[in-house]
Amino acid sequence: MKLKEGKLNILKDYLILTAACFIFAMAWEMFMIPNGMSAGGFMGLCTIIQYATGGLIQAQYSYIVLNAVLIVIAVMAMGIGFGFRTLYCIAMSSLAMEVLADIPALYSLPGMFFYVRETVLIPIIAGVLEATGIGLVLRYGGSTGGTDIVALMINKYWPVSLSAAFLILDLLVCSMLLFLPEKNFSDMCYGLVELVTFSLMIDTVVGGKKSSFQLMVFSREHERIADYILNDMDRGVTVLRAQGWYTKKERDVLLVLISRKQLAALSRYIKEIDPKAFMTVSPVGAVYGEGFEEIKTGIRKKKANLE
Repeated sequence: MKLKEGKLNILKDYLILTAACFIFAMAWEMFMIPNGMSAGGFMGLCTIIQYATGGLIQAQYSYIVLNAVLIVIAVMAMGIGFGFRTLYCIAMSSLAMEVLADIPALYSLPGMFFYVRETVLIPIIAGVLEATGIGLVLRYGGSTGGTDIVALMINKYWPVSLSAAFLILDLLVCSMLLFLPEKNFSDMCYGLVELVTFSLMIDTVVGGKKSSFQLMVFSREHERIADYILNDMDRGVTVLRAQGWYTKKERDVLLVLISRKQLAALSRYIKEIDPKAFMTVSPVGAVYGEGFEEIKTGIRKKKANLE
């Protein structure tokens, strides 16, 4: 029975990931690209390539090719392990863009179904859609690649936080639009509007791009939960000895620090084995140590320590 439920949960996750990829693709193929707009992120770079080549190299094709190259470089430089869900989301996003690109009736253009008269609303709508799509992908253990991978590589070797790395990369991509002769500063500003909308919405969907969480779990099945966290999630667990003031009975409370991607999986497991469990979840701005972010002072100092 549990095996069947596990398969159904996996199927549900992939259905949500598929829908999320199409939502992500809608932001670009229905709103941004038909109106000649770009924004931050890897997809923004791919649209600039499309505009620069006069549509010869479509964004969905450069997206999957550049991601493939980037993954190879990242594996060689850092040994990053990419799960199947990440590869699935990259491929599905490209497929979704290919499908939507062939349905011009859905473009946000005059006379089309999603036409928006006020131009400034187009990047806002696109930012909401992109944040919803990527937010769901991240929540269910996937990734769309792109600047996520680049930011991780920068963060590994330089004392730059992940959020700062994302901001720098996105601004660089937005500014690249100015190198195209038919584009101007106002075109870049539309990209910044999309970027700001995306940044605000992503917090709502997943609690931040690289957030971690601190959990306190109160459960009669605390030993099984602790074993699951240690063995299946490869995370540490701290057991706190507590006393209920009403019952005056002592009990064990689990203190856990996990990444955003692992929160949904742990919540489902706890609900399955102990529906009456009590759990508090608190977002943590930064966690430094093994399994999370490394405390960095730059490459020079790191090399000096090795010597």
